[in-house]
Amino acid sequence: MSEVLIYSIAKKAITTTTLVSAPILLVAMIVGLAISIFQAVTQIQEQTLTFVPKMVAIIFVMILLGPWMTKTLVQFIENMINTIPSIVG
Repeated sequence: MSEVLIYSIAKKAITTTTLVSAPILLVAMIVGLAISIFQAVTQIQEQTLTFVPKMVAIIFVMILLGPWMTKTLVQFIENMINTIPSIVG
């Protein structure tokens, strides 16, 4: 197995992971920032106030983008399985 192939597989894995996880992380960050601003303005320092809206937003994004995320991961796995013969032989 050549170094180029290893780097190519690693690059694809990192790219796919970033692409699939980015929407969830961005939504969690945006909701967290909005809640933090709300807490700073109103001086309400309740810990559960940040948890519940983030979880609802993350679940909504997963429902909305779940099929796309699954398709992207399945395509990556299929590509890796199809690469096995070139790695072995």
